[in-house]
Amino acid sequence: MNQAFSRCRASFVRSAYRFLNNAADAEDAVQDALLLAYKHIGQFRGQAQMSTWLTAIVSNSARMQLRKRPRQIHMSLDEPIGEEQGHTMSEQLSDCRPSPEDECQSSEFRARMEELAAQLSPPLRKAFQLRDLDGLTTSEAAHILGVADGTVKAQLARARVKVRRLMRRASGSQRHARRIYTTLPSMSEK
Repeated sequence: MNQAFSRCRASFVRSAYRFLNNAADAEDAVQDALLLAYKHIGQFRGQAQMSTWLTAIVSNSARMQLRKRPRQIHMSLDEPIGEEQGHTMSEQLSDCRPSPEDECQSSEFRARMEELAAQLSPPLRKAFQLRDLDGLTTSEAAHILGVADGTVKAQLARARVKVRRLMRRASGSQRHARRIYTTLPSMSEK
């Protein structure tokens, strides 16, 4: 029996591996099969080769081991979950926070808006700050400023027009500065 087992060991491991898809589990199944074959050697009738009988025991041992494994539940990431079925697993796992790049751009944009707002007259600057930069409602801004809602709306509209104008002027001067810089002779040409 030892000779039959040693000659066919690799074949036994491959056979068990086909069921279990795990090398360590396949080795265990072969070990269990060898132990069972040793215990039941008296049942071997000699109607087939010893290797065929051992292969059948290895296959049965691998199947038994497979049955003992806990069942794994596979779930699609796009399948609706929860009581309302309104969310998917991928939505639950994804990070909805802004990326560091988005945070940096947002911070730069806010700093630029504050610079432009500083160039507005005090009433327009306050309305713009409260509504567009701080995110307050028109009613909340009107209450803080002690004016009517319509006044805040009018000041905000004028402030936005001026901020757009200042942005265009700033971007135009940057383009103009780039044009001048690229047309200047370089230091190596002098």
